[in-house]
Parts: sequence; structure tokens; C-alpha cells
Amino acid sequence: MSLGDKRRKFTEMIALTIQYALFLGYKISFDKEHCNHMKNSLHYEGLAKDFNLYKDGKYLTKTEDHEPVGLFWEFLGGSWGGRFQDGNHYSCEWMGRK
Repeated sequence: MSLGDKRRKFTEMIALTIQYALFLGYKISFDKEHCNHMKNSLHYEGLAKDFNLYKDGKYLTKTEDHEPVGLFWEFLGGSWGGRFQDGNHYSCEWMGRK
């Protein structure tokens, strides 16, 4: 799969995940993209996004707060940062990186 194909799949997964989160009663926002992620981050490849998750008007910051959405993301084939204490990180593996 090419990087372009992977990015398109990633975008589709984001759309499905947002719909699922809304169904569960969550709201999601994204911060402005910035270039302060760790070196070789999939954010630079367009294959990772940090989800700001809200429920009942409250910003949810704990990894466990993201678990229902993160597990759905994994069901779709993505890598969820909750497996390495970065609960708001949602990515697609590329060249051995998550």
C-alpha cells in the first residue's frame, strides 16, 4: 500500500471514529497542527492525529477516558496510543512505526 493509499484509509477511519464517538455521546476537536511531535512521528506523514475528547462539556484528559473510542479505532485496524499511555493519539502503522 502506498503512503497516499494509507492516508486515504486513515482519513476514512477518522470519519468513522468521529461518527462512533458522537453515537456514544462524545464530542471531538482537533488542535492546530504543529511541528513539535517527537522525531519520526507519524503526524509528519499524515498518519496520526491527536483527538481532543469531550463528554457532557468536560474535556477528558485521561487515557482511560479514550478507551471506548480507542478500542473502536483498533477494531478498524488503527494503532491507539492508549497502549503506550498517550490516550489521545490515533494513528495507522507505517513502516514499523505506530
